[in-house]
Amino acid sequence: MNAEPSLPKGMVKASPLFIGSDIYRRSSYGPGHPLRVARVSTVMDMARALGWLPADRFRTSPRAKPAALWLWHDPAYVAALELAEAAGAASPEMQSRFNLGTLSNPVFPEVFRRPATGAGGVMLAAELLATTPGAIHVPGGGTHHGLPGRANGFCYLNDVVLGIKVLQRAGLRRIVYVDLDAHHCDGVELAFAGDPQVRMISVHEEGRWPFSGGLDDSAGGCAFNLPVPRGYNDTEARAVLEGLILPRVAEFRPEVIVLQCGADSLTEDPLSRLSLSNRAYLEALRALMPLCPRFLVLGGGGYNPWSVGRLWTAVWGVLSGQELPDRLPDTASAVLRGLGWGGGGRPAPDETMLTTLLDPPREGPVRAEIRDRLARLARR
Repeated sequence: MNAEPSLPKGMVKASPLFIGSDIYRRSSYGPGHPLRVARVSTVMDMARALGWLPADRFRTSPRAKPAALWLWHDPAYVAALELAEAAGAASPEMQSRFNLGTLSNPVFPEVFRRPATGAGGVMLAAELLATTPGAIHVPGGGTHHGLPGRANGFCYLNDVVLGIKVLQRAGLRRIVYVDLDAHHCDGVELAFAGDPQVRMISVHEEGRWPFSGGLDDSAGGCAFNLPVPRGYNDTEARAVLEGLILPRVAEFRPEVIVLQCGADSLTEDPLSRLSLSNRAYLEALRALMPLCPRFLVLGGGGYNPWSVGRLWTAVWGVLSGQELPDRLPDTASAVLRGLGWGGGGRPAPDETMLTTLLDPPREGPVRAEIRDRLARLARR
């Protein structure tokens, strides 16, 4: 299962690429929002501090133009998003029709430019991978809740859908999407339900918003959804990797894998009750990489700035072939020490989160409900 897939004769893999932007450095959803914290800029700064991001491995994300977003999003909605940014507010009609200006999806100064930058980065990555196999990390991507004509769940655009549609437009016909975020990928499933060219696998916390992705939800035969209980640990994640993710990916023989690494399944995240270490994500990443010559890794959820920054930096380290250090150099540790919650009364992180990249393993029993649900999915 783990044999390296062969490339067409004469085709060579490109060097791993990181697509980012400084728009994330100066942009926030607002002081009361979970996405007030720094995330993508932390990964860029840590990767550079570690010497992992030379100029030839970095591309500045383009901003997708409105016409490019029409590949899936309604033109009227895209126009409303631009208007909300220009006006600095959403009208009552825009709020009711497009879900803009709400607590979850507020209007902030870059409310169009920031998601359009994320979409542009993922669409660029898809274009590059379609022509040249390789691995690309776009931590600003992964906004898997966005709907065609509405903002949804902190997501104004759905860069995952747009990227997969770019891959399809380029002629790729077997695409696997694996989602490790604590929340179900409702927007992606809406887009590709019934599409035999896309296989979706989502592992998410049961009983959590958006309250979709049930065990029996197959999206017309295209999805495997595994809701997991509170306290989901590294040992259970390994059982899911070996019992669901790897066999269902391998049998599909994908031409490209898109992996969404939403960091909110980590123990430290305030918006879930799962108990993974970042090692569980990296184990999945390492196991999936040999199964396909084209690999696109996105960000997603994650609302603890220290745990997000450490995970996504480690993801880039694995993708780019780095040796992950046991202890961070002072330059990288300084990046973590410079982070904060941006308000509120949450405690500062433990010192180990400021000086190391990898979490301690968070193993535990594989509970009966995990085994039973895996068995049910195996019979499909």
